[in-house]
Amino acid sequence: MQYSLENNLLKHTEGAIKSLFDATAAPSQLVFQETRKEFEGQVTLVVFPITRLSKKSPEQTAQAIGEYLEKHVEEVISFNVIKGFLNLTIKDSYWSELLINNIADDVFGTFAKKDTTVMVEYSSPNTNKPLHLGHIRNNLLGYSVAEILKAYGYHVIKANLINDRGIHICKSMLAWQKEGNGETPESTGLKGDHLVGKYYVIFDKRYKEQIRNLTAQGMSEEEAEKKAPWILEAQDMLRRWEAGDQEVLDLWNKMNGWVYKGFDATYTRMGVDFEVNYYESNTYLLGKKLVEEGLASEVFFKKEDGSVWVDLSDEGLDEKLLLRGDGTSVYMTQDLGTAQLKYDDYNLDQSIYVVGNEQDYHFKVLFSILKKLGKSWASGLHHLSYGMVDLPSGKMKSREGTVVDADDLMDQMFSTAETRTEELGKTDGLDQNEKDSLYELIGQGALKYFLLKVEPKKRLLFNPEESIDFQGHTGPFIQYTHARICSILRKAHDKDFRSIATLESLNDSERELVQMLNNYPKVIEQAAQEMSPAHVANYVFELAKLYNKFYHEESILKAEDKNIKGFRLLLSKATAQIIKKAMSLLGIAVPERM
Repeated sequence: MQYSLENNLLKHTEGAIKSLFDATAAPSQLVFQETRKEFEGQVTLVVFPITRLSKKSPEQTAQAIGEYLEKHVEEVISFNVIKGFLNLTIKDSYWSELLINNIADDVFGTFAKKDTTVMVEYSSPNTNKPLHLGHIRNNLLGYSVAEILKAYGYHVIKANLINDRGIHICKSMLAWQKEGNGETPESTGLKGDHLVGKYYVIFDKRYKEQIRNLTAQGMSEEEAEKKAPWILEAQDMLRRWEAGDQEVLDLWNKMNGWVYKGFDATYTRMGVDFEVNYYESNTYLLGKKLVEEGLASEVFFKKEDGSVWVDLSDEGLDEKLLLRGDGTSVYMTQDLGTAQLKYDDYNLDQSIYVVGNEQDYHFKVLFSILKKLGKSWASGLHHLSYGMVDLPSGKMKSREGTVVDADDLMDQMFSTAETRTEELGKTDGLDQNEKDSLYELIGQGALKYFLLKVEPKKRLLFNPEESIDFQGHTGPFIQYTHARICSILRKAHDKDFRSIATLESLNDSERELVQMLNNYPKVIEQAAQEMSPAHVANYVFELAKLYNKFYHEESILKAEDKNIKGFRLLLSKATAQIIKKAMSLLGIAVPERM
């Protein structure tokens, strides 16, 4: 339903209520929605809220308003009443003109620029291991939300906060130092992040061996965990890093450099990017200034050992440590400082953190502290919490080397796409380079769509085999629909589009398709407001499904009437445009041949 029609219906419904019932309706009482498919009509007015004004039954109220609208609104040609619902039938020429003059335009669905700056922070990897399946959902979700907010008109900054310091980083460094024998990405042929991740696994293996040896000698497990030689050396390395020991810093810079090169290759293949990178090694001390502010204003308090705390028990969040007794910072200190830095850098209206739901409590505390400190911008902070991803084989544990690396999974998606595409004979006439590009496009599309079609908060089970199905609720089905439309348009001639006249009569599949296309801006708006790419993903699937129904029911290229042929080609072209736009918001490319 076009906004101008909706506004027209709202205006005349208000007039009907005034004229018929001598009452004034509040905007919240006038609810229009699409008519359910089993009833006649395209637009439905929910009448129940109006009965308080009409003092009549829902059916009597709907009948009276329907007669009024049929008389006063040119587009309304008939109506029917089902209980408390007034279903309006809109004349076909309205939908026909809507396609020709609005929907088929390249700029349809484009929002005006808003004076709102939003930062979306996602990825947030550790530099001691490669990106894994959990990171894939994080990256795809963050990237897609950023693209949707951009499409909605916001100025968006994509940010990555890289966890490049701490004991876990030192574990990889120590293991490489002891057992690496000078290995490099070049000497091993391994991506840098995979090489460093290998030594993180080695550390864990040796550490557990040392714990077993100590417990065999009579030490308790708890004491053995604290006194195992490698953990003591890793802690010493961290102290030296924080003290600026040059040897440790050189090793840290070298190994982090390997990891960043590996990350960049993964991000490029995944199709995600960032405008700004923040590094925890640069930000972990920033929060100390805010802690001093809080102490001075008595928002925070000191305990006898010198540690600094905040009491959030009035909000059901207990007491929270902000600074250790020895003056060293904790994660919360660092996050306070980074939040301030982001605002100082970009004067943000909103700052969105895309982080898994295991951190829900952490962000409630962070936002609460910033509000207590009187930071006016804290009201614009939002934690986009999402559920974990499981595979049919179960949960992943990176310390034990059972994690599913993002690179390996993308390779698997490529192979699965190759097998399924070859089986269906969809690569006839393509050379090997074109085939490889197509397999990558389908594999990435399958992966991204499967992860983004589910509401962020839900935990999901990712099955690579299920995700590549050319007939199911999948990315490849939508990609194939786009390729099918492109094939039709290639066979058509330009002249077929030149004499498109308004059609006075449409069949059901044509009308439904125009309506569905016209909903695209509303879907973008809802997805932006709820920060949920699932709305876009499920909309574009329904659109592709509806187009396939239209394709099978109606003749397009062989339509005998030139106006009908032109209209159906324009309808096909507009559908391809919206599919391409919507899929790009999910980070998914669509092929023109398949």
